[in-house]
Amino acid sequence: MAQNPAPAVAGGKVKKQKRSQFSGMSKALVRRETISAYMFLLPSLIFFVGFVVIPMIMCLVYSFLDMGLDVGSAKFIGLSNYVEMFNDPVFRKGLLNTVIIVVVAVPSVTAFSLWVSSAIYQMKAVTRSFFRCVFYLPVVTGTVAVTVVWKWMFNTYNGLINQVFGSTHNWLGDPSTALACIIMILFTTSIGQPIVLYVAALGNVDQSLVEAAQVDGATKLQVFWKIKWPQIMPTTLYILVITTINSFQCFALIQLLTRGGPNHATDTIMYYIFDMAYNVHRFGYANAMGVILAIIIAIFSAIQFKVAKTDNG
Repeated sequence: MAQNPAPAVAGGKVKKQKRSQFSGMSKALVRRETISAYMFLLPSLIFFVGFVVIPMIMCLVYSFLDMGLDVGSAKFIGLSNYVEMFNDPVFRKGLLNTVIIVVVAVPSVTAFSLWVSSAIYQMKAVTRSFFRCVFYLPVVTGTVAVTVVWKWMFNTYNGLINQVFGSTHNWLGDPSTALACIIMILFTTSIGQPIVLYVAALGNVDQSLVEAAQVDGATKLQVFWKIKWPQIMPTTLYILVITTINSFQCFALIQLLTRGGPNHATDTIMYYIFDMAYNVHRFGYANAMGVILAIIIAIFSAIQFKVAKTDNG
């Protein structure tokens, strides 16, 4: 009886030694897998650091400089670019136009895409594919080609829109209608991807929950709000963030249609950055506006993530 504890101790030591060897093998395996994973990620990581991180740091540094085409003559001016920016009436007008575009375009694109997707999802597979292709066509066609078509449609004398209304109104040259035209074009070119994503998301909804709710007498609105909406929330959040970023970065439409006119009625932050950098050659000032634009986009995106997290409980 007195010798019984000894084998237990010895057995305990053996078990501890085996556990130590197994732990060492696990660490080595994890280390090898980690190194392999980073080796596969290395090309993308190099691209991300070289074309995203470093330019962001350079943009922040240049925003404190008075710099033109001659980089050697750049001088440090501190926060002068930022002070001038908020005293610049053109920048304030561009900021206001940008916010209007985002506030109008993002909710309308999301709501319309969800409504159309819900209708398309109820159709047969062939019809569903047809409508997805129709709505996605502007995305595949490209912004420049679509913008050229819209420019012809808004033509004062030969445009389709004036032909329909029987007028000769200069839609893009009138300060009261120019920004609305830009928002409408942005809307038509932004709904393709959300519709395709929503149709796919609706296809992943658990149909057993939908059928159970219908058996219990739930209405279509209750089924959507209580069952479908929580399950497509991640897709909705992605659409909100991407549409917000694209709206803030609206540039091609304005460059091809109005060039910020008339009288800065369609100026946006993105276009004003381009104008200051490549027409006026004030690269430091343009970089300062880029920093502010990045901060505004980050704030809007954070708010959207916060609201979506609250909705999910």
